[in-house]
Order: sequence, then structure tokens, then C-alpha cells
Amino acid sequence: MASRLEMVEASCTGLVRRMVDLPRAISRAVDHGLDLMRAGGGGRRNHHQFPPPNHVPVHHHHHHHQPLDRSLTTNLQPDWVFLAGFEQQFGVVHPFFYACRFVEALKMARDEGKLVFLYLHSPDHPFTPQFCKDTLCSEVVVQFLDANFVSWGGGVDSGDGLHMATTLRPGSFPFCAAVAPCSADGLAVIQQMEGPMTPEELVEILQTTLEEQGLAFGNERAKAEEKRMADLRLRQEQDAAYAASLQADQEKEAKVEKGTQHQDNAIANAQDAQILIRFPNGERKEKTFSCVDKLEAIFAFIDSLGLPGIGRNYRLVSSFPRKAYGVDQMKMTLKDAGIYPEATLFIELV
Repeated sequence: MASRLEMVEASCTGLVRRMVDLPRAISRAVDHGLDLMRAGGGGRRNHHQFPPPNHVPVHHHHHHHQPLDRSLTTNLQPDWVFLAGFEQQFGVVHPFFYACRFVEALKMARDEGKLVFLYLHSPDHPFTPQFCKDTLCSEVVVQFLDANFVSWGGGVDSGDGLHMATTLRPGSFPFCAAVAPCSADGLAVIQQMEGPMTPEELVEILQTTLEEQGLAFGNERAKAEEKRMADLRLRQEQDAAYAASLQADQEKEAKVEKGTQHQDNAIANAQDAQILIRFPNGERKEKTFSCVDKLEAIFAFIDSLGLPGIGRNYRLVSSFPRKAYGVDQMKMTLKDAGIYPEATLFIELV
């Protein structure tokens, strides 16, 4: 079954507020064949655990928030800067923000069939502290986002957060959006929310967005499933046709090979060679060989006789036309040597 994100990519209907191109600095990660799951969980982190290097203490005071101490985040990896600063100010009860590149969050959303909840954090905006504390970190918003979205946040002053702020150009803060990948380097903004709002208002907007998508993409989902089944049947038919063709070719080759063997056997039986051998002492021996036998068979026959005066150093010579056969010719067949259907060979000592 096609996912909601695949429907967004396929249709991009009126539910999509606008289409934007990902910044080059972000889309380049896609071009380089981004591997989503990083060592240690692909960006997913425990709410109470930072990576061992450059550890930043987390203050677990849910109602008393200190101003951000930027010196605590200067040595962190870029993916962790937003999260470290956010938890320092607002505690660890918040939506499950993935500490990863933005394109990694998009890939996770695609794989899980969800949208990305994008939050751009402007720490110096006057509405930001209250929104984060009362709305974004409220229990109802945290549970709703964790169940339905892949959440990603970034500061507007650095990293991917800065790139996305430059691309989306928020009119006001706080800024949130429900987004989905629409191509390798494009982004579909499904819904965007600007300015302060209560937890109930934020959840209602996001809930409505999900419900409207379900209605809008119902037919698209059916069409996608029908296309998937048609593609599957086509692949099965192609595989069956290929298997049948391959089997036919193999059977044809087997018949040709079998016919060749029969033909060779028939030729061998029909073209026996009668060989008369004359020895230096005047004795003669006659034997029938096959035309496909090698000359070494004649040498073996002569050696098997054990005639006196005949050692291992000799060669065979035909009378007319005169031609000598020695060690170098032993692997030649009688047919290739031209001594069939009959021939007289003399033993010449060397």
C-alpha cells in the first residue's frame, strides 16, 4: 500500500500549500547517497542522554527555565546544537525531535509513511519562550506529534535551520509546518502555522491536516494499489516469458549438441582406417583404427607388440606422398593426418 508521502509526491493537489526547492546545502546530502541510520540509532535519541563527547548537562526543571547559555553548545555537533539548547531552556519533556540532518528526517518520514513536523526555533523572538513552554512541550502536543509525525527542529541562526528559514521565509514566529518530500530536491509544504497558539489549536490544525489528506488521497491510494498490482503482474509475466525462452534455448542447444555427437559417432563408424605397418625386418601388421583416433594409438599398438630391434626412438613414414610422423604429431587424428580410409606406414628408426 502506498504511503501518505508517496501520495503527496504523486499528486501534489490543492492540499499542498506550496512547493519549494531544498537549499543546495541540504539537497547535496541526497545527491551523495545519504545513509539514514547513523551509528547509535540514526538520530533517534533517549530524552535523557547526550553523546559522551562534549557532554552538556541537562536541567530537569520543568517549570523553571534558565536563559540559554550558548557557551554550552559551541562544541557540539551541528545536529545536536538545537536540541541541547532547547533542553537547557525548556527541559526534556518535548516532542521527539530527531538530532539529525533535515534530509534524514525526510527520509525517515518517507520510510514510516508520515509527514515531518518542522519547527524553526527563533530564540530571540518574544513569543518563542511561552510557545515552547506552554504549547510545544505540553503533554497533548507531545503525544500527538510522537504518534503521527517525524519531528525535526532547527535554530534559525545556524545549520539546516538557517537554510530552511531562508527557503521558507517565515512571516512570523513561532513557525511550524507539516512538510513532505515531493522530489529528490523538492519539498511540499502541506500546512504551515505562524505566530503563537495554544496546544489545542496546534493539535486541531494538525489533526485537520491529516484528515483532509486521508479524504483527498483515498482515490489516489486505490489508484496506486491498482498500479502496483498491475506492475507486479507485468513483472511476473515477463519473468515467466523469460524463463520459457531460456528453457527453449537450452533444449535447442542440447538437441544440437546431441545431434553433433551422433553425427561424429556416425562419421567415425563410417570412416574406419585400415593401416598396414611395415617393420624394418620385413614383417607386416595390419590393424583397423577409427578416423578420430590419434596417431599415438598407432605408436601404442606398435609398442605393445614388443618386436625385437624396435625401441622407443622411431617414427612412422608414409610412402607417397612421403610424410613423417613423430612425437610432435602424436596428438593428430588419423583423419587430420590424412591416413584414412587406408594407408601403409613404414617404421623408420631414429
